[in-house]
Amino acid sequence: MQYKAIVIGSSAGGLNALRTLLTMLDADFKIPIIIVQHTSPSSDNYITTYLNDLCKLKVKEADEKEKIMSGYIYFAPPNFHLLVEEKFFLSLSIEERVNFARPSIDVLFETAAFTYKEKLIGIVLTGANHDGAMGLRKIKEFGGLTIVQDPKTAEVNSMPLSAIKATKVDHILSLEDIGELLISINRNFL
Repeated sequence: MQYKAIVIGSSAGGLNALRTLLTMLDADFKIPIIIVQHTSPSSDNYITTYLNDLCKLKVKEADEKEKIMSGYIYFAPPNFHLLVEEKFFLSLSIEERVNFARPSIDVLFETAAFTYKEKLIGIVLTGANHDGAMGLRKIKEFGGLTIVQDPKTAEVNSMPLSAIKATKVDHILSLEDIGELLISINRNFL
């Protein structure tokens, strides 16, 4: 299978988890990555600046109507839902919070599943609530690949446990093993 996008959701403990995972990826990693990390509505762009300095890929906040491009890592801006639209564009929304969060992982995962179908990889990492569980189920329903951080390795295991309870996930792995799997999958990217 040649996957066309990766969506990742994280919350409490997410910055450390994302740093571990994303810094494993080399500059030749071509599958675009779209991330919701729960942050304070008043956050600045610290996460993207910090990770852009560490990663070999370009890290940025998503812009309204931005075309999803190979070799980029996109983050939802604080206080905006991030959606994937037809023809692989990103969209921002200030609709109501979902699972007490804006941005919501479920909103990203569900819209990406509808657009990418079986060519999507969904990953739930550390977090203190259940956001992402229903979205990961939707990715699975559309035939995408589902991965959850091993709850034993998560800084906060509520989100991984909720995702595992909600759907029969394909892989439950440590961050390092998730990185190795993504590197292997990237070799087949067109």
